[in-house]
Amino acid sequence: MRYWLFKSEPSVWGWDDQVAKGNAGEEWDGVRNYQARNFMREMAVGDLGFFYHSQKEKAVVGIVEVCTSAHADSSTDDQRWECVDIRAVRPFVLPVTLEAVKAEDRLSDMALVRSSRLSVQPVTEAEWKIVCALGKTEP
Repeated sequence: MRYWLFKSEPSVWGWDDQVAKGNAGEEWDGVRNYQARNFMREMAVGDLGFFYHSQKEKAVVGIVEVCTSAHADSSTDDQRWECVDIRAVRPFVLPVTLEAVKAEDRLSDMALVRSSRLSVQPVTEAEWKIVCALGKTEP
C-alpha cells in the first residue's frame, strides 16, 4: 500500500462533497499537471490518501481511499489526462494545518512542504503516521 495527498479548494470540492459521494467515490478529475497525473497512474486500488483543503484553510481534513485505478479523465477529450476515483474513509478528529506540518521537524522533507503547489503528491509511510498522530486520527 502507498500513501498520497489530494489537494482541493473547499469552495470548489470540499470534504463534505467527497463524503456525500459515498462508497462509489468520485473522479479526481481536472488535474492538468503531468507530475500529478503520473502519480495517479502509480496508484493502486486500496491506496490511502489525505484529503487536503487548500486556500484559506490549508489543512488535512480527512482520509480517502483510491477506489479505481487510473482511467481517462471524463472532464476532457484530451487523452493525455487520466485520473483515479477516490472515496471518503473518515474525517480527521483534528485538522492538521500546513503550519503544524511545517513546525514538525520530522516532516521537513514532506512533499507538502517542498512542493506545496502540486495537487496530487506522494506521502511516505512515516509521514502518514506522523500526520495521523498530529490529527489524533486512526491511520
